[in-house]
Amino acid sequence: MNLRERLVLPGPKRILALDGGGIRGALTTGVLHEIEKVIRQRHNRPDMRLCEYFDLIGGTSTGSIIAACLAVGMEASEISRLYLELGGKVFGSKKIKTWEARFKSKPLVKELRKLFGDITLGGEEIKTGLCIVTKRADTGSIWPLINHPDGAFFEDNRDILLRRAVRASAAAPIFFEPLQLDLGGGQVGTFVDGGVSMANDPSLRLFLVATLRGFPFRWHTGADQLMMISLGTGTWTFSADADRIARSKAWDWAVQVPQMLMADAHWQNQLLLQYLSQSPTATEIDAEVGDLGNDLLGAEPHLSYVRYDVRLEEHSLERLGLGELAGRASSLRQMSEAKNRFDLAKIGERAGAELVKAEHFSRAFDVHDSSDSGRA
Repeated sequence: MNLRERLVLPGPKRILALDGGGIRGALTTGVLHEIEKVIRQRHNRPDMRLCEYFDLIGGTSTGSIIAACLAVGMEASEISRLYLELGGKVFGSKKIKTWEARFKSKPLVKELRKLFGDITLGGEEIKTGLCIVTKRADTGSIWPLINHPDGAFFEDNRDILLRRAVRASAAAPIFFEPLQLDLGGGQVGTFVDGGVSMANDPSLRLFLVATLRGFPFRWHTGADQLMMISLGTGTWTFSADADRIARSKAWDWAVQVPQMLMADAHWQNQLLLQYLSQSPTATEIDAEVGDLGNDLLGAEPHLSYVRYDVRLEEHSLERLGLGELAGRASSLRQMSEAKNRFDLAKIGERAGAELVKAEHFSRAFDVHDSSDSGRA
């Protein structure tokens, strides 16, 4: 079965969405290992890869790196080892000049070349549907780069190197320089991190890509037709002294406003997806609307939605049996502290073992012809 046949084949579809978050992506690799374990046990296949189970894997920024690794057939343990090595190199040394991007792009470019070589977005090496979420800064638009052969822009984008698409998604302002991509027809676009949008958590964007008629997937909705597994890179409750905030200077707001907007985007995504589903992992959005357990948009759920995330707070780390890390919760939240990557991976493993449940993966979404469903 080739990729196009798999993507247009009728039947239930499965989506995996991976958040951005810099070095905190190490959390994701730990949770993925547990998901892989559940899927392998369910199908009695100890070598099954997640690209054989999920029909569309998408990610933003650091999530795009992991998504691309999964899509070309890597297993979770391999990605975890590579990610820990990559994180130390990419975030290992900072630039001295404060007016430039904080980190050199060369180590990231070098590591992505090692991972993906000359694989293109339309390459047969990609074994499942893939969506790399990035932001085109010169037009201000979100670009979901997809590999569906029937996509409106597939012929224009198919020769984009996968490593450059991922690099575009991970071009976080301040941390790395923007990336320019040749889009064909004499058009060049300048791209920055996909997290500079409503899609740092790409789950809602992937739902739209999978179902809107403007995109080629056009998959059916319904709790037994469409499943979304969404992985975060850590969250926490924001709280600050009201008087200190009131005394903030202009340069303080330059940092605080983007963080506020990203947090709002995250919670808006959660609210809408919980409103569209009856999620077994629903979280409280705020004290007013709660977890939307008694709210549903429409007569029936539009999808099966599961969200796995870890609260990087003292009490949560202690509950995971990681009390020795509780005092470092604030540091663990940072996106570029390479020294934290091993601890973050440990947190992800513990959280995965606690959060991931076999019952979250309905039998309706089992892969019945697993011998060729992941072949391109």
